[in-house]
Amino acid sequence: MTLVDLYRDSKSHEIVGFKVDGHAGFAEYGQDIVCAAISVLTINTVNSIEEFTQDKFELKTDEDAGLIEIRLSSLSNESKVLLQSFALGINSIAQGNDGYLLINIKEV
Repeated sequence: MTLVDLYRDSKSHEIVGFKVDGHAGFAEYGQDIVCAAISVLTINTVNSIEEFTQDKFELKTDEDAGLIEIRLSSLSNESKVLLQSFALGINSIAQGNDGYLLINIKEV
């Protein structure tokens, strides 16, 4: 199962980052479309924040464990939209894939 923590600022209530951890287990390695969808969405969001904003962030990755964690220390309007888009996408993937993806909101 993939666990996703959406980090929400306790004061502004804006999403300021996320952690994606684990493998979905929907199918065997190389055939897991749920894991592939989560991976593409996650990596594209991180790459887009890096490419299209000047925001500062901390990034942790562990490819073998299936871990990507990003926390922004500054939050432009562009990053807000990208993080909202990530949340929309990850919630869409979760619909109909119970048991393979769990999403939590963490106040930070």
